[in-house]
Amino acid sequence: MRTPIILVAGLLLAAANAIPTPALSADAPAGTPTRVRGTIDKLDGSNLIVTARDGTKLTVALAPGFGVGTLKNVNLADIKPGDFVGSAAVKGKDGKLRALEVHVFPEAMRGTGEGQRAWDAGPDSSMTNATVGEVSAMSAGGRTLTLTYTGGTAVIDVPPDTPVVTFAPGDPSMLLPGRVVIAFAMQKDDGSLTASRVMVENDGVKPPL
Repeated sequence: MRTPIILVAGLLLAAANAIPTPALSADAPAGTPTRVRGTIDKLDGSNLIVTARDGTKLTVALAPGFGVGTLKNVNLADIKPGDFVGSAAVKGKDGKLRALEVHVFPEAMRGTGEGQRAWDAGPDSSMTNATVGEVSAMSAGGRTLTLTYTGGTAVIDVPPDTPVVTFAPGDPSMLLPGRVVIAFAMQKDDGSLTASRVMVENDGVKPPL
């Protein structure tokens, strides 16, 4: 019986998926969940060579049967009450949450990782997966989303230039040099990385998570 990967680190350790992941078998890679963000140097057999955001060269071993996902742009104005969305956001000096990105879940993924938890996008950053209760216009353009989840509510300002995306399937042929990628990996005690799921840039749409 296969069980879903729990993508947590704040998210990963909080027991809920932020984005879609494939099923894992009993011999799936073990270790500490981590996210590797960067640009692909090359795919060398089953090893993905990545230059991380800080310039570090990393090798991520791709597990047998690994999954590849991509993203498609969504118009912010198309988000409406009742949609199930996720947003990485950071708290400003005024105490308000400002979206770094918004991802709109397909209906089949409604409820994925519902709730709010810490995120690794910097101090006071969070990830909120919730149902849109209200959408209102911001004075400087953009939208303010009131999100509701079991046990709480979050109000997030979404500036007009915020990346807004939805998920789409991909395949290994998309893992090309120069493309931005995020690998959902397990790091072993020796520092080696193994991933069962990656999300890669396609048609110019880069993973904003």
